[in-house]
Amino acid sequence: MGLSILFAIIRFIKKSTKISNIEIEGVGNGPPLIVELMDNMEKLKPTRFTSRQLKAATLNFTHKLGAGGYGEVYKGTLANGDSVAVKVLKGSSDEQIEAQFIAEVSTIGRTHHVNLVRLIGFCFENTMRALVYEHVERGSLDGFLFGNKGKLGFDKLSKIAIQTAKGVAYLHEECQDRIIHYDIKPGNILLDRNFSPKVADFGLAKLCNRNATHVTMTGCRGTPGYAAPELWMPFPVTHKCDVYSYGMLLFEIAGRRRNLKVSLPESHEWFPRWVWNKLERDEMEEIVKSCEIEEEEDREILERMILIAVWCVQYKPELRPCMSTVVKWLEGDGKIALPPDPFSHLVAGLTVMDSQQFGETTEEETIVDSQQFGGTIEKESYSETTPIMRKYEINVASS
Repeated sequence: MGLSILFAIIRFIKKSTKISNIEIEGVGNGPPLIVELMDNMEKLKPTRFTSRQLKAATLNFTHKLGAGGYGEVYKGTLANGDSVAVKVLKGSSDEQIEAQFIAEVSTIGRTHHVNLVRLIGFCFENTMRALVYEHVERGSLDGFLFGNKGKLGFDKLSKIAIQTAKGVAYLHEECQDRIIHYDIKPGNILLDRNFSPKVADFGLAKLCNRNATHVTMTGCRGTPGYAAPELWMPFPVTHKCDVYSYGMLLFEIAGRRRNLKVSLPESHEWFPRWVWNKLERDEMEEIVKSCEIEEEEDREILERMILIAVWCVQYKPELRPCMSTVVKWLEGDGKIALPPDPFSHLVAGLTVMDSQQFGETTEEETIVDSQQFGGTIEKESYSETTPIMRKYEINVASS
């Protein structure tokens, strides 16, 4: 049911319904369940804030949570005591800022799922364009996978993988209009106090009619290293591009490392291809050892996770599973067949990265929380470039 319908129902109830002879118009005096319902419904509707209110909430933007290509994010506290993350949009032109504003409000503003970050409100004034989100306490997943926040146990990581998949599945299959995120990656997965994930940063997202076979693209989207091949080539684009990105994320969750790490030996440099080579030779034990899995129960989960990741990053979008199938597989439902080689299109010799041009990201260069509603950071786009991306660059340059 769409939010507009819900709000219409609420207005109708408030105007015309009596429960226990108490008018709901004065809902604060009504039965507890009705009060809770009304409070929850009102929370779903984004609030319009003034720039003055946001300056007060953030103490004049003093506590910076992070920054990215589309804005800077500040921690704030609303008058009711709720902690929020205020994303102040920026861009090279008013048109670009407005396009960013519309993209986020029109997509995340119509969703409600436990594994999606919640849009609380917005500010749209001549001097400020800002989005107000719930503040997610523990920041982004990349800080735990690659940064200095400490490592998470495999049990927590497997739950994060499942819940993130549920959030993406909701966008694709349960919203009235399908929403394609275009930028699924660890930096856009936020963790709350219980380590439950929330998919964030809808600055690149786009609504798509469910009957459409593909989406018309006006330019490249996503982050190199996570973006699907069709986003960088003149191929039709569908929601399966998010499945590819999720697959790359799943590799990093399984390995608890970046997919690309040039400090490792050449054969182990790009993790997804190294994993496939081991799978092809029936050397799962090598993968388990590399991922430092000891418990037998965790081993079974890892094996499923690896097979799912390989299915998700298939070169042909039609071979990738839908996200609801990914959720079922991750939860242990059904047997997963050995997928075909997803990297057969790559030419030999492109597995070696030019370290002079694409240096490995060090811990000092990792910006903790930088991706919280922040978009793609240029430095990271170089460090996360994969052999696939270089293959595309060569093809485009020679076409």
